[in-house]
Amino acid sequence: VPSVPRPPAAGMSVVEHVREMAAAGLHSNVRLLSGLLLTMSGNNPELFSPSQKYQLLVYHADSLFHDKEYRNAVSKYTMALQQKKALSKTSKVRPSTGNAQSTPQSQCLPSEIEVKYKMAECYTMLKQDKDAIAILDGIPSRQRTPKINMMLANLYKKAGQERSSVTSYKEVLRQCPLALDAILGLLSLSVKGAEVASMTINVIQSIPNLDWLSVWIKAYAFVHTGDNTRAINTICSLEKKSLLRDNVDLLGSLADLYFRAGDNKNSILKFEQAQMLDPYLIKGMDVYGYLLAREGRLEDVENLGCRLFNISDQHAEPWVVSGCHSFYSKRYSRALYLGAKAIQLNSNSVQALLLKGAALRNMGRVQEAIIHFREAIRLAPCRLDCYEGLIECYLASSSIREAMVMANNVYKTLGANAQTLTLLATVCLEDPVTQEKAKTLLDKALTQRPDYIKAVVKKAELLSREQKYEDGIALLRNALANQSDCVLHRILGDFLVAVNEYQEAMDQYSIALSLDPNDQKSLEGMQKMEKEESPTDATQEEDVDDMEGSGEEGDLEGSDSEAAQWADQEQWFGMQ
Repeated sequence: VPSVPRPPAAGMSVVEHVREMAAAGLHSNVRLLSGLLLTMSGNNPELFSPSQKYQLLVYHADSLFHDKEYRNAVSKYTMALQQKKALSKTSKVRPSTGNAQSTPQSQCLPSEIEVKYKMAECYTMLKQDKDAIAILDGIPSRQRTPKINMMLANLYKKAGQERSSVTSYKEVLRQCPLALDAILGLLSLSVKGAEVASMTINVIQSIPNLDWLSVWIKAYAFVHTGDNTRAINTICSLEKKSLLRDNVDLLGSLADLYFRAGDNKNSILKFEQAQMLDPYLIKGMDVYGYLLAREGRLEDVENLGCRLFNISDQHAEPWVVSGCHSFYSKRYSRALYLGAKAIQLNSNSVQALLLKGAALRNMGRVQEAIIHFREAIRLAPCRLDCYEGLIECYLASSSIREAMVMANNVYKTLGANAQTLTLLATVCLEDPVTQEKAKTLLDKALTQRPDYIKAVVKKAELLSREQKYEDGIALLRNALANQSDCVLHRILGDFLVAVNEYQEAMDQYSIALSLDPNDQKSLEGMQKMEKEESPTDATQEEDVDDMEGSGEEGDLEGSDSEAAQWADQEQWFGMQ
């Protein structure tokens, strides 16, 4: 039987009525009544005691907070704290008068610590992180609750104050040893997995069915050191355990790890699995949308974007997904606006920074793009695609030396795997002096992972320069034996044309277009083939082909016919 709320006591003061309504969650009612009472108090200071004024200000500020009027709430919380200071002084000086009402009131006073926490929340919503840190820093360490330490830890981390962040996360774990997000915070700040595990060991041993937690910590320690292979293996071992099978968070982590490792096929598979288990899933869907867009599945991307907007438009992910659709439709100005909107909602969204950076780069605003890729690297130092974006910017602005330095750093930091070898080779290909080095690096990458598409593409590019078409055909056939990829089919088509295998080349272009109907280069390849079929005046055809080589750039420029209006809207929305 549900409990019936008790009627208010006959002798309750009006402030107690406000408190009761606040406790009952009647925020709009609290806002109206407390606002009127505060005006009365302003016109007659004797009407309410200092403690009553403090309460009214806090309850009024709480109702403003609930209405998302954060700046107004902060001003009222500040007034409340000033009132509390005055109250503390008078209570020290003036002994109790024996007034019976003052005792219960003083017991029910809203916590000053809670008021400061709420102020900090307001400041974070207003993107005034320094003010949030200052207000929480002012709370003595002994009085900090776990949620205060957690907020401080996150703020310190964002501000780059790593040591203070580690201290605060550890304090959260000391008070709540199963605070898993605090554990992830410590691991992201390079605290050793063994040290973190030691802080939870007592709980793991004392509670049944928690033996998986030490493996979970180990898995995410691998994630944060960039050891993708061991992270994948460890999470797979967890996922296979019957009690943790079909856990959406673990599947999302697996999908993200496969993506980082360059295994897009398995990444998409795991995202689809997670999505089937939780149709309201938002986390990671920006990466999923990006992968679908890269594969040319723009209709699926559009549907995903619409579905995510129906779930929440207050998260970055739907905006990023929609931006990926625009980007791969070559509507860069619109992609730029959507990326900026996503960053506005979540300044830590790596995918939003990459989207906006790529859009800026393709619009020729390379220096602005570089700033975005650097911020992405700061937030996700183990994600190779952040470095790839920055290196592409350097190459676009002919800064080969900077690109080489960055590629070498990535190679040393993230280790010699197929991805870092290919990235370094990509830069080496840009300099005639380092062609042989590029070849050696690509061979190493393909020895490690013969199916790694980026390495295959770059090796094919090298063989094309050397006019070793038969070797290129063998390489591409081998890579396509266990996977189907638009770019590989298209390049194979180009190589087959070079050795006069026109019919099979046409088949390869057709397969490429079936995988990505928007692939311009496959379309151009097919059109050239059709022209070749009418052999008259072949030399004239070649001239036409040369002119058409710039067709892609023409498309990019044409795609911005609607860009001007989006650029105007960017200024309108203040999103440069």
